[in-house]
Amino acid sequence: MSNSWWEIKIDCVPDLEENIFWRLSEFGCKGMSTQKQGKEITISAYIPQTQVKLLEISDLSLQLEDDANEIGSPLPVTKCNLIDEEDWSSSWKQHWQPQPIGDRLLINPAWLEVPTDPDRTILQLDPGVAFGTGTHATTQLCLEALEMRLQPGNGLTIADIGCGSGILSTAAFLLGAKQIYAVDNDPLAVKATGENRDLNGIPAANLIVELGSIDRLQAMLPEPVDGFVCNILADVIVQLAPSMSALVKPKGWAILSGILSSQVADVSHVLEQHGWTVGTVWNRLEWSCINLKYK
Repeated sequence: MSNSWWEIKIDCVPDLEENIFWRLSEFGCKGMSTQKQGKEITISAYIPQTQVKLLEISDLSLQLEDDANEIGSPLPVTKCNLIDEEDWSSSWKQHWQPQPIGDRLLINPAWLEVPTDPDRTILQLDPGVAFGTGTHATTQLCLEALEMRLQPGNGLTIADIGCGSGILSTAAFLLGAKQIYAVDNDPLAVKATGENRDLNGIPAANLIVELGSIDRLQAMLPEPVDGFVCNILADVIVQLAPSMSALVKPKGWAILSGILSSQVADVSHVLEQHGWTVGTVWNRLEWSCINLKYK
């Protein structure tokens, strides 16, 4: 007998999209997509019925309304219903389309025909239930920052902490990195990263992914890397900050996101205490990406 999933649909104005994606990610939703409906959008997300109760979804709806009130936006409308497990994985994919990011990348859903675009590098992606489709501002900011760092032939090595779907690791190789080491605490994310690596024809030896966090990553590295990317959450970044410098070579770099703009000052202060220098901070809506150098 198949399990059931809550299908959560939220009608809202585009200004609320990033905040709603963040709330849904924190809520535990798997597979999220956006569909334009005139001047509004509909966000669809999915979560196992066994994981949350209907009352908790009601609480989520109220939180989303409070968020909208704080910035003076029209209130979002949340609806939910139950669907069978065999339906959920295809339902969220229906409205996810190829997406250009930065100057060089095009994220293409793996179930769609590969587009012909000689001006962009095609990244085939099937995230499964892992986070990272390229639609969220934090992922886009990290991809754009990687594009600035990486060029074909520059032979850089990087690490990816909390790799999710593997979108950042895969993009790094396609953009020119020669070696990537990736970790995630979620076995499903490790599986998704490996599958997306293979989907893009990347040799397993060039993108090594294992279960764990920064301590496991340190054990994987034969030597410090040139730089690393970490798209998690501000609180986790602060916890990992004391261990981050050991990952990189002298004058190494880091790209950190998953940080709300209101948290940048506090996160930067902690990082500076551990030898990092903040270079640039890129913003998109309420999210920020911090680019750093080590000593």
